[in-house]
Amino acid sequence: MKMKLLSGIAIVGMALVFASCQKYPQAEVEAANAAVEAAKAAQANLYVASEFNALQDSLNTVLAAVEKEKSKLFKNYKDEVAKLTATSEMAKNVAANSVAKKEQMKQECTTILGEITVLMDANKKMLAKAPKGKEGKAAMEAIQADLTSIETQVGEVNNKFASDDIINALNQAKALKDKATSINTELTDVMAKTKGKKI
Repeated sequence: MKMKLLSGIAIVGMALVFASCQKYPQAEVEAANAAVEAAKAAQANLYVASEFNALQDSLNTVLAAVEKEKSKLFKNYKDEVAKLTATSEMAKNVAANSVAKKEQMKQECTTILGEITVLMDANKKMLAKAPKGKEGKAAMEAIQADLTSIETQVGEVNNKFASDDIINALNQAKALKDKATSINTELTDVMAKTKGKKI
């Protein structure tokens, strides 16, 4: 009788142990993977690369932990479920940050293109008034060629912007602004020297 009682207790104990073993967190794993993919679709790997890399590392780490727990006889996914949920939330934040960063870069690119337009107008006006003597002719022709090149490349920037290639559009716009600014400085110096000679 005693043996039967002990045996019954053992069976109940084993049943409780197996009952406490948690089911594989399939829904949480799928949700975390989907959230990371959504962040990638928001181009987080481009606009907030360091954040996206950290997110990817977080996902890989927790998935490895889930697989490790899966191999155990008595499984308990409590910690892993919490980490998967946290990873999903992290992915949403990274996606939002990517959208915000992209919008910021769009506005910056638009602003720079406006500044280039102002610089180019000023450069063209000064070039028209610049001295056309033999010494300055070659230099002015070179500047005109540079201005033409800038105008062509501004068109390229606009095309990149329209095709959603914002990072390259912004980088090219910054380079063109630097070039237009350099020409503006050069022409301003030339005009100042010309005025000085007239005086």
